[in-house]
This record gives sequence, structure tokens and C-alpha cells, in this order.
Amino acid sequence: MQPRDSGGLGLLTDLYQLTMAYGYWRLGRQEQEAVFQLCFRRNPFGGGYALAAGLEDALAFLEGFGFARDDLDYLATLTGNDGAPLFEPGFLDYLGGLRFGCSVEAVPEGSVVFPHEPLLRVRGPVLQAQLVESALLCLVNFQTLVATKAARVCQAARGEPVLEFGLRRAQGVDGALSASRAAYLGGCAATSNVLAGKRLGIPVRGTHAHSWVMLFDGERQAFEAYADCLPNNCVFLVDTYDSLAGVRQAIEVGRALRARGHELVGVRLDSGDLAYLSQEARKLLDAAGFPRAVVVASNDLDEHTIQSLKGQGAAIAVWGVGTRLVTGHPDGALGGVYKLSAVRAQDGSWQPRVKLSEQAVKVTNPGILQVRRFRGPAGFEADAIWDESRPPPAEWEIVDPLDPTRRKRLPVDAPYADLLVPVLAGGRRVGAPGTLEEARARAAAELASFHAGVKRFLNPHRYPVGLERGLHERKTELVLQARGLPLHTS
Repeated sequence: MQPRDSGGLGLLTDLYQLTMAYGYWRLGRQEQEAVFQLCFRRNPFGGGYALAAGLEDALAFLEGFGFARDDLDYLATLTGNDGAPLFEPGFLDYLGGLRFGCSVEAVPEGSVVFPHEPLLRVRGPVLQAQLVESALLCLVNFQTLVATKAARVCQAARGEPVLEFGLRRAQGVDGALSASRAAYLGGCAATSNVLAGKRLGIPVRGTHAHSWVMLFDGERQAFEAYADCLPNNCVFLVDTYDSLAGVRQAIEVGRALRARGHELVGVRLDSGDLAYLSQEARKLLDAAGFPRAVVVASNDLDEHTIQSLKGQGAAIAVWGVGTRLVTGHPDGALGGVYKLSAVRAQDGSWQPRVKLSEQAVKVTNPGILQVRRFRGPAGFEADAIWDESRPPPAEWEIVDPLDPTRRKRLPVDAPYADLLVPVLAGGRRVGAPGTLEEARARAAAELASFHAGVKRFLNPHRYPVGLERGLHERKTELVLQARGLPLHTS
């Protein structure tokens, strides 16, 4: 198979993935089967959950994975510390014909997930599974972070529309598009990002900025001119000079709009005491006969600010959230990891693998892992991480991965569902691609099925997630063996 002349994102990786791949190839182990799991170690934002996102973009990457001719030409220029080529031509020829052929199981986008649970599992030739690590983490980590932030912001808004306004503060063009996608998945009603609207089908919203007002000799003239141009899109930004005076000017222009058969949609506040100004703006609008005109607010909002404004009785009906949403403030990243958990031995059996650490949270879980979510009378009750290469137990008991004294037994007859489902088989899609609307609906439904304490911002309830007891015992044995300690003590 000849390398492609263009396209593909094979070089979207860290160099050490390629040096390891070269080593596998040199040793003749490139086809040895292995299993890698993608998970994260702590909930973002000090919260009680995360919202899985980024899977569809990850699958599109895997389906198109490959190295173009100019990719191989570039790799041929890389040298080691002795000045000699880093990779030999035979390896580059191998990469030129490489296509992704692993099988992938994943948690559907929009699912509520928790630390240590695999969001995605890759099984197949170790060289291929290794090469896609960095890109998968890039695609899943960021969107999961932003989708989770969006869900929290929308929760704080208590059902009122949240508009994602983050394009100008996003981390580059791709970051802006990915953030718009994840924010919509997490519950935002619309975006200001027109390219995201076109490519992803997300509703777009927006009217004018302060520069429009400043271009004219007065605020009234600016509003009138905008109303003449776009009479069906009038949310006036009123805080360029004096916010409440701006509301009064908007009302006067709104009366003229109404006389022409149009309605004032609302006013937007972007600075100042949003609680007080929104209340006063609401009074002015109502007294002038515009009870349906909304007060929109922006200005570095997040879930905590919105919750505070709600507590102060702010009369805000639509929330524009930008910087702190699309950057995942205050968390810079989700912190997801992608770890080897099993390899296929020559006799065909699967051998579990575990990585040790001085930090308990960084000790990995071995095996071909699956997540079984149990439901109780009042909603989701607990998640069990278990090894699919072994039969499931007759009775389920889960052990906290970080505190083995914390255990929970689950009813024998409790209904359940396994979260990881096949999405790629031999590198090819299983079933139709999931849609963004489906993921958005799933997120809303799943969040509604969890106890309110799990979604609390301050000191959230810790949802029970643990290793199935047999998996916990095997992990303990592997850790003791790796540390040269006896398996049993008297």
C-alpha cells in the first residue's frame, strides 16, 4: 500500500510514540496485541462527575489515520544525538502503508463518568494502539473538560438559556470549534461562533458590540441605525456609557420598532453590578410595556458567579458565558491518561499489566476493563470496574481504588448496563456515527438520573465507584509481585 500524498493526522503525536513504535518494529513485536485504556484520575472543577465528550472527533481521527508522503519525508530528516537518522527507511515504508486496524470500545458521548473508569478502550496491534495515544488524549480531554463546565454553568442557570460566547478567548481555531461543540453537548443553547454553527449545526446568536455604539454620535442613533438594518435581531448592548440610560434609549427605539411591526428582543449588560442593573432594567422594561424583552448578561461569568447572581435575585433571563467556559477555567486540563493494561501472550492468553507509583492515584488498573453501572429505585446507584477477560462474579462487591476499606455490596437482582460499547472493529465503524444532538440529549437525561448531591458545586457527594472485588485482589497481587513482596502475610 502506498503512502498518501496528503491528508491524515499521523504526525499529531509526541515523538516518543514514534520512537517506541520504531522499537516495536525493530523487535518484530509490532503486531503483538495489547489493550490500552483512557481514563482520568480526578473530577474537574472540584465537582462530583465529568461528562464524556470528544468521541466522535476521536473516531474520525482513527478512521482517517495514516501518514502522507510529506510526513514520511519529514520523519526522514530527524536525527539522533550522533547526527545519524533516527528512523531507518524500512520503518518509514512500513508507516506509509499503515492504517488503523484496532478495535475500540467507548462510553457514548454525553455519558456521566467518574475517575478511574475507562472512557475508551483500544485493543489491537501494540504499535498502532501506541501511536494514537497523544491524539486521543488531546481530543477527549479537552472536550470532556468543556462539556463538564458547560453542564455546571447550565445547572447554575436553572434552565435559562446559556449562550457560548468564547470564540475570541479560545485556545486557537480548533480549540474554539471543539469548545463550541462540547459546550453545546453540555447544555448550552447556542454559540456566537458562526463556523461552529455551519459545521456542527449549532444555533448561533449575536447582535452588536460596543464599537457599533461608539461609531455613532450618540447611543440613540446607534440603536436606531441597528434597528433599521436588522429589525428582527434587536438585543441592544446598553453599557457603553451608562447602563440604565442605555436601557431607556433601547426602550424608545423599541417603541419605534413595535410601531413598524417588530419587537425589542432585549438588552444586554456586559459590566457593572449585574444583580442591581438587571433588576432596574427589568423594572424599566416592564413599566414601558416590554415584559417579554429579556435581560441578557455577560462579563466573565461562570457557574459560581451565576449561582451568586441567582441568589441575589438578579433579573437575568439569558446568560452569555465565554472565557471561563471555553478555557475550562480554573482547570487547565482534564488530566486524562492512556495506559497499557493487558498484553496477549504467545499462548493466546491475556496477561494483565500494572504500573506502580509512589502515589496511589497513579497506580493503574490491570485487565480488559469494563464499567457496569447499577440502577436502584431512585436512580443510578454505583459503578463497578471489572475485567472482561474473566467471568463476572455471581455477587458484586466493589472496592474503592484508593481506599480498600471502603466497600459496597450491590443487590444480586439490581438492573445494570455496561458503559463501554463497540464503536470500531478492525478500524471500521460499528453502526452509524452518533450525532451531537443525541449526545446532548443523553447528557441531559443522565444528569437527571443522578442524585442532586453528586452535582453539588461545594463538597459534592462522592458517587460510589470501585473495582470489582476479584479485580481488586488481582491488582493487589500484581502490585505485591512487582514490589517483590510476599503475596500473603500471617
